[in-house]
Amino acid sequence: MSWERFKKYYLNRKDLGFALDISRVDFDDAYIASMEGRMKEAFAAMDALEAGAIANPDENRMVGHYWLRNPDLAPTKEIREDILADIAKIKDFAKKIHSGEIRGADGKFENILCIGIGGSALGPQFVSEALGSPKSDKMRVYFLDNTDPDGYDIVFQRLEGKLGKTLAVVASKSGGTPEPRNGMMEAIEAWRKAGLEFSKHAVVTTGHGSKLYNFAKENGWLETFPMWDWVGGRTSEFAAVGLLPAALQGIDIDAMLAGAAAMDSATRSKNILDNPAAMLSLMWYKCTGGKGLKDMVVLPYKDRLLLLSRYLQQLIMESLGKEFDLKGNKVNQGISVYGNKGSTDQHAYVQQLREGLDNFFVTFIEVLEDRCGSSVEVAPGETAGDYLQAFLLGTREALSEKGRDNITITVSDCSPKSVAMLIALYDRAVGFYANLIGINAYHQPGVEAGKKAAGSILAVKSQIFKALSDGAPKNIDEIVDEIKLENGHEVVFKLLSHLASNPERGIKIASGSGFDAKYAKVI
Repeated sequence: MSWERFKKYYLNRKDLGFALDISRVDFDDAYIASMEGRMKEAFAAMDALEAGAIANPDENRMVGHYWLRNPDLAPTKEIREDILADIAKIKDFAKKIHSGEIRGADGKFENILCIGIGGSALGPQFVSEALGSPKSDKMRVYFLDNTDPDGYDIVFQRLEGKLGKTLAVVASKSGGTPEPRNGMMEAIEAWRKAGLEFSKHAVVTTGHGSKLYNFAKENGWLETFPMWDWVGGRTSEFAAVGLLPAALQGIDIDAMLAGAAAMDSATRSKNILDNPAAMLSLMWYKCTGGKGLKDMVVLPYKDRLLLLSRYLQQLIMESLGKEFDLKGNKVNQGISVYGNKGSTDQHAYVQQLREGLDNFFVTFIEVLEDRCGSSVEVAPGETAGDYLQAFLLGTREALSEKGRDNITITVSDCSPKSVAMLIALYDRAVGFYANLIGINAYHQPGVEAGKKAAGSILAVKSQIFKALSDGAPKNIDEIVDEIKLENGHEVVFKLLSHLASNPERGIKIASGSGFDAKYAKVI
């Protein structure tokens, strides 16, 4: 490492309160020069995407999340007007909720229950934790982001006696995704048990005309917000999916939109060394050999940014984890992402990062402002924030000493503008990297395959119930033979073990145990 190299590869955007340091990655000028042609193609592809090209041929749709933070870029007047109208509607609705003009059964709304999965939950969760404050939040936010009954119970216990002042925000593009649908059905039952009408405490973000849209309309929900087909779930934070919960919580969504737009502008530069997303994508390519050979470790040194690595897991792994490239060649691409926060990780896996397998590269996230207000000295002349930065710089140095590639992203503070800039930076870097490796970043066939497989498993469960409907105890072999499920013994065993562990499902172990157990319907 040298001061001259640092200065050469330190991209500082004072106007944004943002900096990128790639000097601790093992590359030279020859590498950048060798990638200029491919980056030129990536720039052209991104320009076409922003202009409205069909970027997801599998679904025959455009990919327009960049328009959300700059509606003037939208390819049609109708889309531009839809975006502006949605932002205005979100602000107006939040204002009415905060003023008490729209109220719950027990008075002014105080809580938000967000029900979603994947992009409909991770973005709102990340932003809520990064930008929320117990002192300034206008509403407290809770999430149902899975289909775990015990998880539901934990959340509803926290909301016990508060449902009359809780606004449910359900987000699902189609309304058919099992996790948000199940969360919604559990919520409806929770409100019913509390003697309350769910529809008077619920809004929905979904596709116009979807099953969920029609359900909400038929049942008189408070409001509906759009989820357009040209916005993917993992890039929907600046649509109603993310902006509505943020606005209700009291977060400045105008500042968020402005921050994302500013980063978008910076990452449109055709000068590679002046474009932070271009440089970030090239470092990913260099570190992983363009084949995902190393993992990405994300270490934000800020408690508020704890969920950044989870958010980036979906954005990066769902976008880049593909079996085939654009030409139909089998490539099995992707970059694995994990992380937690510093300095917590000084006492966790940093030991292995420095001295174990060299199968990763690190991205440090540095936040310059310690807190709003002054800090006490925890030692003579030193604050807790001084220690936090020292741990970051020290860990970075320790990794560099061992030749471990690392990148540092610096933001001035943890504000709506800065958090939005981080999201926008990674949006663009993912797009560039996908072009460099020749894959489609905007579809997710693996996710759809998982949903179909889950549906098949549930169909087997229904067949098991039918096989046991005569009341006669049967073992696994007998059930498999009866439902004619080839090589289905393991699935039937797992399903029966689960059913028998939950008495309300009406299946019990009649005799025996383990693989020899006989199961019967509870009479």
